[in-house]
Amino acid sequence: MKPIQIFFFKEGIKLRLSEKNELRNRILKLIKAEGFDLLNINFIFCTDNYLRKINKEYLGHDYFTDVITFDYSIIKKIVTGDIYISIDRVRINSVSYDTSLTEELQRVMVHGVLHLLGYDDKNKSQKFEMKKMEDRFLLKKVLK
Repeated sequence: MKPIQIFFFKEGIKLRLSEKNELRNRILKLIKAEGFDLLNINFIFCTDNYLRKINKEYLGHDYFTDVITFDYSIIKKIVTGDIYISIDRVRINSVSYDTSLTEELQRVMVHGVLHLLGYDDKNKSQKFEMKKMEDRFLLKKVLK
């Protein structure tokens, strides 16, 4: 059995994920379904201000966002990277989109993984395709 390859970290926030193994299994299922192998993924849950600082420093964007993905893959079809998620922004978006915090967090996590798999969301058709993939791989009951 392979060691755990998906890790969860917190930076300046309180968050309790439940069913971490189920979460890992569903993310791995997504990766495998797309024909990739997993080296490792780090999910870093943080505040709006923390992610905005990363957005400005590394991407040159001075605005809030819900997720930033850093892809470190050097071998084709091998996934490795960091996915930063603003829990503040996820909370705000869950209200805006009239969805639960759990569902919105799941969607953003899957969204970040999809970026590691090469999906993009720069235009309308790409956004539509990513949304379909998010819906397909949404996880259940991972946040308490």
